[in-house]
Amino acid sequence: MRILVVEDEEAIARGLRFNFEREGHQVDIAGDGMSALELYESAQPPVDLIVLDLMLPQMSGYETCRALRRLDADIPIMALTARTLSEDKAQAFDCGVDQYVTKPFSLPELLSRVRNLLDRRRRNLERRHSVRPTEDIVRFGDVTVDFGRFELRRGSEVCALTTREQELLRYFLEHDGAVLSRARLQSDVWKDSAEISSRSIDNFVMRLRRMIEADSSSPRHLLSIRGTGYRFVREPSSDLVTPDPPPTDLPPSGLPRADRGFSGETPTTAG
Repeated sequence: MRILVVEDEEAIARGLRFNFEREGHQVDIAGDGMSALELYESAQPPVDLIVLDLMLPQMSGYETCRALRRLDADIPIMALTARTLSEDKAQAFDCGVDQYVTKPFSLPELLSRVRNLLDRRRRNLERRHSVRPTEDIVRFGDVTVDFGRFELRRGSEVCALTTREQELLRYFLEHDGAVLSRARLQSDVWKDSAEISSRSIDNFVMRLRRMIEADSSSPRHLLSIRGTGYRFVREPSSDLVTPDPPPTDLPPSGLPRADRGFSGETPTTAG
């Protein structure tokens, strides 16, 4: 499974990565809160566990935890910190951590806690997949989206969706044909998170385009609306060109009139 280690002390981060990889896990490292949020949102396959230091530069571990919880209420988060006061623990649990481990720590105990959290994550995912409602499978064009499995299939290609990519795609599908501003996407999908910018939204849209469009440079489903945002079209109109209508200045016989100013009167002969 995939573990994100958020730790600014390189020696500790490298040691954690070494031991987690020996357990068979994929490991990402972030040295600060903002990097952690970016890694979490872009990770494919998605992150299954976050090991979080509370004393981080710029953005504290408490703030990072709250931001992560806004992105995903279910992701397991373990605080790994030198803070030992009871008020520190209380604040961390209030922010949403699942377990609290203090430094220095016992490696066997840490690995045991990680295994327990990952086992819980695995059971939750299996339970979610086993009771998937049929409406969680959506098809458009040659694309099939399985929201229960966090998967998107186009033709023979299968892409894993992150939590945020899935939420954004679902929002587009629910608002088929509507013009959606970046401000609206930030408000409704990201819940006005201060960590998201217009550029970040554009990057998410580009990633979705690469998954759903046959040619991402000429999109048919996910269209840009200049100066505003985006519009999702579930069933694009045909590319066939509509033929020009027949001329309107033809008489019933189909022959062109000699005089375009003909008014129905009999012309008179001069002189």
